[in-house]
Amino acid sequence: MKLLVIDDDAKFRRYVQRGFEESGMDCLTAADAETARALIDEPTTGRLDLILLDVMMPGQWGWEFLDDLRRRGNDTPVIFVTARHAVDERVKGLRLGADDYIAKPFAFDELMARVEAVVRRHRPNTMEVGDLSIDFERRSVQRGPTRIELSPREFSLLQTLAEAKGRTLSKDSLLQTVWGIHFDPQTNVVEVLVARLRRRVDPERQGLIETRSGEGYRLAVPEAKP
Repeated sequence: MKLLVIDDDAKFRRYVQRGFEESGMDCLTAADAETARALIDEPTTGRLDLILLDVMMPGQWGWEFLDDLRRRGNDTPVIFVTARHAVDERVKGLRLGADDYIAKPFAFDELMARVEAVVRRHRPNTMEVGDLSIDFERRSVQRGPTRIELSPREFSLLQTLAEAKGRTLSKDSLLQTVWGIHFDPQTNVVEVLVARLRRRVDPERQGLIETRSGEGYRLAVPEAKP
């Protein structure tokens, strides 16, 4: 799971980032709306599962940031995390398109439970790419009528490519999402796993997993044979 925390309180950002990363999540942070927008638009950031958003920030407030996000067609789930407790402000946040609203201070376990609940609501249970069917809940895969057995890491790679919805994912992005590695290990682990996944889900090399030279990998619907 990849999260973005937008809050001008550096101590708060460090606190929640440490908590999420200790729970095995990838957590990016930004101190203001401008920095957050640049992170979201950066191709190497990849898909975000959720955004934690403060209300009062320098420059653009959380209300305006969320409104702008939705107007741009970005439907990433958002939870407001703020010291502002008034009911009318909670209602405003929800009406702008937020998925939840949690007031500071809070127990980290409660925040984690809220995050997991929101992500579950938004994550599809199944996805089809051509004749490839992926069941995320059961972690099962079929190609046509044939069931395909994948290792946990192979499934995570396939899920990451599928949820990118056709976008090309760089090697660095896959290292972060699938392995939780935030540096170049100077090995070919990505290439090896991609090759192994190809052998399992696309043995006839129909172009299901594409390699973009110098860019990365993407999952694509195979072209129909003439």
